[in-house]
Amino acid sequence: MNFMDIGTVFLEDLKPGMARTISKTISEREIDLFAELSEDRNPLHLCEETASKSIFKERIAHGMLSASLFSAIIGERLPGHGTIYLSQNLRFTAPVKIGDHVTATVTVDSIETGKRRVRLICEARVGETVVITGDATVLAPSRG
Repeated sequence: MNFMDIGTVFLEDLKPGMARTISKTISEREIDLFAELSEDRNPLHLCEETASKSIFKERIAHGMLSASLFSAIIGERLPGHGTIYLSQNLRFTAPVKIGDHVTATVTVDSIETGKRRVRLICEARVGETVVITGDATVLAPSRG
């Protein structure tokens, strides 16, 4: 990902298969900040003792913290500035742990030009492990 990928891909320039990616290492700081901003203070994310008794055996990141990378791509890279979210479907398939490097990808699936609607496929991975799958529907910015 380079600086040139930030901005707007107008509806008229979108094509199925176009994709953008963003990566982020999830640290304890991000988890703490997300808990504060979201008001989600589930001990599974914040308390080592509680988390050690869970099915994960350790603290994990909020699912929506990793999923927020899709929003970053959609709002900044594809389609980018001026995009309006209509819907988002997500399936969380594996946990993200402290220190994991998450790579999120958004790919154009289909375009309804007349309605400016774009369906996007969303996937996040930690290494080869898929941690989130889903799709989003957005209104893409248009030149016209």
